[in-house]
Amino acid sequence: MADSPELQPSEPDEGGPRKPFLDHLEDLRRALLKCAAVIFVALVICLLLDDKLAAILKYPIRRMHLLEQPRPTVAFQVGATQFGPYEVSRDQFAGLPAGDAPHVVFQVGMAKIGEEQVLTLKPDLQAGPGATRVKLRNFNPAEGFMVAFHLALYGSLVVSAPFWLYFLGQFILPALRVRERRFLFTWLGWGVFLFLLGVLLTYFILLPLALRASIEYSTLLGFDPYEWRADEYISFTCKFLLGMGLGFQFPLVVLTLVKLGILHHRQLVYFRRHVIVLAFILGAILTTPEVVTQVAMAVPLCLLYEVCIWLAWFWERKQRRAEAAAAA
Repeated sequence: MADSPELQPSEPDEGGPRKPFLDHLEDLRRALLKCAAVIFVALVICLLLDDKLAAILKYPIRRMHLLEQPRPTVAFQVGATQFGPYEVSRDQFAGLPAGDAPHVVFQVGMAKIGEEQVLTLKPDLQAGPGATRVKLRNFNPAEGFMVAFHLALYGSLVVSAPFWLYFLGQFILPALRVRERRFLFTWLGWGVFLFLLGVLLTYFILLPLALRASIEYSTLLGFDPYEWRADEYISFTCKFLLGMGLGFQFPLVVLTLVKLGILHHRQLVYFRRHVIVLAFILGAILTTPEVVTQVAMAVPLCLLYEVCIWLAWFWERKQRRAEAAAAA
């Protein structure tokens, strides 16, 4: 008896299994092209705003003395060249204006008195917060172009982040279930918050302290600490900010493992000393190979891990109470 159509094996469609995969590759290619396009447009815009980006990255230099007692400073300007500022006392310069840390720029000139030529100092009062002894230098003709390009590249990745994240999300989200999408959005929201928290904490507090420590180390060794290469400073600053932003994602990973039941409170307590060592290793990898920056990154990570321990304890306690209430 002939087999029924329902029992007859169907012929495999040679093109069937490959077409969905090729469609996914095409969607991925389009998403990557869109990402590249928005980054390129942002790169061109940032090249036109390089001076503003440079001012943003130079701001931590002006905050290097945030924990020190403010002192009066003076600088001397000869033509377009400025020397200083130099820390002084009111006994040395009695004519300084009122305030804890006034800053005065003296225009150096010449005057003729009889047959003699004498130097003159004409005060030009300025705001103290803008004064800094650190000078960023370019030491070869091509370095100016490279600094401008690096500034624009770092800036374009940050400025275009909402757009290329959106394009990647268009490719990823259709493959997820509703529950998985909800979890992804929650994880992404907290990830962005922690990343910004790490970057802002570093920008306003940790980075100025690290720069000040670098000044002190150089002075202790007898080197001039106030001449820095612009390209190296920008690279150092951007890597430090990015490293801290990524490092602050660590508690998010830990709490996700707790939610999935892979880790629990007692395990987190047991692994505390291991995490301390891991924090210093991450500080060495994600920042520069210098002790102060590694410590500056490791300490916040250890504090965040302690927060994870307490959150895990609270979640487990809440779950035990819910189970006890359900069993009653």
